[in-house]
Order: sequence, then C-alpha cells, then structure tokens
Amino acid sequence: MRNEPPDEVAPDFAREWVEFPDPADPEHVVRADLTWLASAWTCVFGRGCAGVVEGRPDDGCCSHGAFFTDEDDLHRVTAAVADLTEEDWQLAATGRGAWTEVDDAEDPEEGGTAAQDDGRVRSLRTRVVDGACVFLNRPGFAGGTGCALHRMALRTGLHPLTTKPDVCWQLPVRREQEHVDRPDGTRVLVSTIGEFDRRGWGPGGHDLHWWCTGSPTAHVSPVPLVETYAAELVALLGGPAYEELRRLTELRLDQGLVAPHPASPALAGPVPVQLHRRRPEA
Repeated sequence: MRNEPPDEVAPDFAREWVEFPDPADPEHVVRADLTWLASAWTCVFGRGCAGVVEGRPDDGCCSHGAFFTDEDDLHRVTAAVADLTEEDWQLAATGRGAWTEVDDAEDPEEGGTAAQDDGRVRSLRTRVVDGACVFLNRPGFAGGTGCALHRMALRTGLHPLTTKPDVCWQLPVRREQEHVDRPDGTRVLVSTIGEFDRRGWGPGGHDLHWWCTGSPTAHVSPVPLVETYAAELVALLGGPAYEELRRLTELRLDQGLVAPHPASPALAGPVPVQLHRRRPEA
C-alpha cells in the first residue's frame, strides 16, 4: 500500500505582495510575498517531515544532494568541510576525499549550476551515497540525525547559512533578481522574495513525494516566517531592506492580512496556534 504523505493545499491561491525601495540603495527594489512571509511555516525535519522521496522520511529534503550556485558557494562549503570532525559527520570516512559529484545535463535550466567542461554541460552537486546526501547523518548516529554541516555550525557557534550550500540554507525561500528598465530611463535591481513551492523545482517538483511549504503539517510556528528566517533574509537582502520588510509584514499582521496562507492557522493546521509578532514587554 502506498504511504500517503500529509495533505498539501493546491499551489494556486490569492497572495498579498508588497514592493518597496531598499532604504540603503535607491537602485534596489524589493518585491515580497507577504502571504508567505507572514505564514506559520517552520522546518519540521524529524518531527512530521515526510521526505521528498517515498519511504525515506529521515532524509527530509536531502535525498538528491545539493547543487552549487556558483564558485563562491563551492569554496565556502569546501572550507566548512575541512572543519568537520568524525563526531559531526557519520560518513566522513566515505566522503572526506570525494564529497562532490558531477551530473551530465543537456540543458543547464533543468537544475544545478552548469559549467562547460570539455564541451559538455555539467552540474556539480554534493555526492549522493546510499540514496541521500553524503552530509546527511542517518538515524542511529551518535551525533544525531541531520546535516553534518548544520551540526558543526551549531557546535562552533556559527549560523548554518555560513557552512551549508546556498540552496540548503535558502530553502524554502526563493529569491529571484532582475534588472528592470523604467519608463523614465532609470534602471533598478528588483529582488523578489517568495515561497519556494513545488514549482520552484521545475517539472520534477510535481513528482516529489511531499513538499512542506503547502502542508499544514509544517505551518505550526506561532512566530511568522519573516522573524524565524531573519538571518537568511538579511543575507539575501541586506540589513536595512530586511528591517523594512519585517516592519511592513508585521504591520499587515497587525492590521489583518487580506490573503493569508491557506496552509497556516487558523484556516488549517494540526495545532491551534495563532500567528502573532513578538512585542517588547511593557
């Protein structure tokens, strides 16, 4: 019998957006999905996550390895790998000398960071060992289940975004950037911040066993995503832009969000939490 994953809402629903200029850069405009950033989503790895591959809930979203966005991403992770100990990394003996692998791809748009190598398009990712990322510590490991790079960051007092591949720490937030020419002849960089839903993975996203962003199972935080993902959003937008984004998101929560996320309370959800923002104590 097929192992049915937790329910997900349909991918199309009303969303509330805001657009504002970066207070620190007049040539940078932020466009953000308030419906997503005001949602109750939180990572439920190990506590309700069904995994992206059927029958492998302990993998979470680590079953297919992680592709690198650019050379800076690869170099940063390479430096982090050098700091991993055997207490951090279950597969250290297997992966220490070979923790990346290359995928052949006919079209770089199909996934990963493509680079020309001997006339062929190639995509570099973290190595997959026994069906999951080489950095994924499996159940039973003394150091605990989950990402070795994440564990090492917490052990050494770092934020995991400094040690993990870009795609890993950014998910499930999606940032898209484009330069836009305005009618008056000026040009701005528009950064769009939204939900990395199934469609973010391309056509293959619809084949995932489960994806958390649309599931009430993962919308169980009493604090909105704009606050719980503060460090990641600062890294993606810069401090001043993040502070303005947070102010605007909290303002909409205070006023009553017009288009709430259908997977979040009180429209749906397995626990009776009510979104709010933290206010200073009187």
